[in-house]
Amino acid sequence: MRTLLSPPDHNERLTPAYYIDRDRTTHRYVTDILGRCARVFDVKPILTADLDQLTTTVAGADIHPDARLIGAVRVEAGARVEAGATIVGPVLICAGTVIGPAVIRDHSVIGPGCRIAGGAEITRSLLVADVLMVHQAFVGDSILGHGVNVGAFCTTTGMRITGPVSEPATEQITLVLDGERITTGQTKFGAVIGDDVALPAGTVLSPATLIGPGTVIFPRNHVGGVLPRGSRIR
Repeated sequence: MRTLLSPPDHNERLTPAYYIDRDRTTHRYVTDILGRCARVFDVKPILTADLDQLTTTVAGADIHPDARLIGAVRVEAGARVEAGATIVGPVLICAGTVIGPAVIRDHSVIGPGCRIAGGAEITRSLLVADVLMVHQAFVGDSILGHGVNVGAFCTTTGMRITGPVSEPATEQITLVLDGERITTGQTKFGAVIGDDVALPAGTVLSPATLIGPGTVIFPRNHVGGVLPRGSRIR
């Protein structure tokens, strides 16, 4: 295998459009960021730059007095943040989403219609819309499409561990697609989970796992690689 400095332009499996149907997306910012990204690897750096300009706004949102909002947090009108929630900005919570007892950390966008609770933790990620994550689980450095269901004790892993762990991470994340080793340009990259995928309880995703929309994953403890749309993984 040879290493590419950037992935081939013709490979649709590296584009956001392969995993997420923008026509289903109703939120203007979420639609906009998906349209600005040629590759799935572009989403996190562009989202990070955008959120670094965020200011705190909670007008019209339902914020429980026992919820903790720290730093720049924008909660849109029609969203609800319940007791036990901790949100550490910069974070955007879109209209129609409910955040229960959970932790949402820096540089995350939780799109419309999501339900996050049960001790879940999310950081540096884009949840497009209608994501259900109501059990203890972790999503980091990732992109989740419409209607993704994250089961209990699921986790994305975003760092490559080949020796002693250090922070900040220094080893770049790569993946293999069609025999080519492709660089992500990032030292932490979790997963892209396409529309309407459900992760069974206890699933662990390797760094840079790409799961096409409509994929069915049967219970198993580890999933990795690039899974084309409509795959069935036993």
